[in-house]
Amino acid sequence: MAWVDTGAGDYQVAFDEEGKVVCRNAAGRQLKAVPPKLNDDPVVVGLRQLTEWLEAHRRGCLETVERWMVRSLPVPAAVVTAVWADEAWQEVLRDLVVTGPDGAVAGFLRGADAERGLGLVDLDGDTVRLTDGELRIPHPVLLEDLDELREFAVELGVSQQVQQLYREVWHKPGETTGTEVDTYAGGRYGALRDLVGRCARLGYRVRGGHAVLPVVEDGLALEARVWVGDYYEYDECETGALSWTGPDGKVLPLAEVGPVAWSEGMRMAAALYAGRTIEGEEGA
Repeated sequence: MAWVDTGAGDYQVAFDEEGKVVCRNAAGRQLKAVPPKLNDDPVVVGLRQLTEWLEAHRRGCLETVERWMVRSLPVPAAVVTAVWADEAWQEVLRDLVVTGPDGAVAGFLRGADAERGLGLVDLDGDTVRLTDGELRIPHPVLLEDLDELREFAVELGVSQQVQQLYREVWHKPGETTGTEVDTYAGGRYGALRDLVGRCARLGYRVRGGHAVLPVVEDGLALEARVWVGDYYEYDECETGALSWTGPDGKVLPLAEVGPVAWSEGMRMAAALYAGRTIEGEEGA
């Protein structure tokens, strides 16, 4: 660790391996905590602010790459190369399954170089280079050999920061009719605030009595919706049916819902249902 002198000459501070601010005294002994009298020290304040910024940066990288995946957006290879030197970006991007512009699986992302292209481990275990101008980070529901990729990932010791290979997926049935799915309807909660609170913890917005999730598929902006109840209801409530709306806000026939929108909508509905109050237990 690189120790820095504080305004109080008897103490030095530094970042530990977890990115936390630690302190040692003049004898070189690391203390269990930063002494309260150093809380307002400019060096300590600066390091803590830097820690907060780095954490926010990591979250931003994770959210951005997850958005690329969920929306199956084409990503310029030059962008990946440009950010690869940043440790936070590299941790998020490393070991993701990527494809070329044609959608064929190229391998697990392991490196990026402006001159040599992107370094990958392909499905034969060989190191290869992807030199296309664009790549995609496909949603797992679009990966035909998902089970095989999961097995290979275990063999390689892959650990993904973004949930891709181990993200829960729901495949759309071959024939669908109607406009609603009630698979996860009827999840009872003791109070509306409990259900709305679970929506917030899972990152789902609530609008007009629905938990909503924006999804972009093939460039079309859709929205998955699960009924959770009116804000004026404070007694028991339960999850309702799942549906999808198009850019005009109109409910879509299930036959028109694409595989990614279907999977992400079902994932939301299942997560809300999982938090239901089970008889004899406390609410989630």
